[in-house]
Amino acid sequence: KNPNVLLNAHCFSSVCSKIMELLGQNEIDHHQRQVAILSQDSFYRVLTPEQKAKALRGQFNFDHPDAFDNDLIVTTLWDIKEGKTVHIPVYDFVSHSRKEETVVVYPADVVLFEGILMFYSQEIRDLFQMKLFVDTDADTRLSRRVLRDISERGRDLESVLAQYITFVKPAFEEFCLPTKKYADVIIPRGVDNIVAINLIVQHIQDILNGGLTKRLNGCFNGYGTTKKQPNMESSSRPH
Repeated sequence: KNPNVLLNAHCFSSVCSKIMELLGQNEIDHHQRQVAILSQDSFYRVLTPEQKAKALRGQFNFDHPDAFDNDLIVTTLWDIKEGKTVHIPVYDFVSHSRKEETVVVYPADVVLFEGILMFYSQEIRDLFQMKLFVDTDADTRLSRRVLRDISERGRDLESVLAQYITFVKPAFEEFCLPTKKYADVIIPRGVDNIVAINLIVQHIQDILNGGLTKRLNGCFNGYGTTKKQPNMESSSRPH
């Protein structure tokens, strides 16, 4: 089956996880899920020996657009749009390398693809029917990154803070924040904004139930949006 909608989300994985939880998709077998979730973090490039050495010293910029394998992202997205089963890479953030195993994602009606630089490439951006931007303050972004990198990626506090100051914050300001203008829906306060998240969930449920078929055909050209969506800060409806 071909997906009705590809949702592109600049956001924390916690927001996407909350959406999946509220949709009840986590309890459904992967073969039967109507909603699939992918992460840009799965698509880091295979590093050269020189780049890997820099990464192990905390001197490689993983927050630069060039750090991602955009060709593989585009190929994967087209396969998803055509209703194909895809194999998603698994990235090892401790050794900074792509593992041999992959994660199988089966065809779904709605695909949610999250990542902080998903809006940067126009070729990728234009493949999505809806683009969500989760707007959180800098302190929240830093604290969540510190907790994640220490608990999940084996980093120490000093290296996390050094990388944040050297690479993460400048990259956010140069590459990420300017792409906020491409968002169809802006969600302030991240996972704490349960009202906005519930509206997105309801929108997805309407799609799954076929209630928005005519409206989708009228609003979307199949490859990108043709109608600007409102900001959650100024409207209570995603459409």
